[in-house]
Amino acid sequence: MSLPTPELPVLGLVYQAEVDIAPRQALGRGPLGERFLVPILGGSFDGPMGLRGIVLPGGADRQLLRPDGIKELDALYDMRADDGTVITVHNRVLVDESRTPQRYARSVVRLTAPDGSPHAWLNRRLFVGGLQSLRPQREAVRVLTYLVD
Repeated sequence: MSLPTPELPVLGLVYQAEVDIAPRQALGRGPLGERFLVPILGGSFDGPMGLRGIVLPGGADRQLLRPDGIKELDALYDMRADDGTVITVHNRVLVDESRTPQRYARSVVRLTAPDGSPHAWLNRRLFVGGLQSLRPQREAVRVLTYLVD
């Protein structure tokens, strides 16, 4: 009995965010490695699916630098869309600086919007992403978020 060929996922850009960040704060060594905190100061986002607005200040990116040199980032913050909807972003990123010519920085993104809002569909889909530093020009990162369809 042969199984049908599985359908391959397709990625579509949902939005690109530029997130302003404060300097990284050391939190000390824990059992899994060096711990850091990066406060999120604000920013903006925009995408081809009509999702655009601002990144709200007050979130943070908790970082773990493992003994093997890999960074695990766990960012939690909110974005306000132009229509007023507040979307919560939980972005878990794995960064490998040893990969050349460009570092590996890929993430799993969970987006949560209020039920009944125009963006409630975000609660029912999977998202992945990437992360790029905008230094030295700006103390910010670019977050690319893709719908897995």
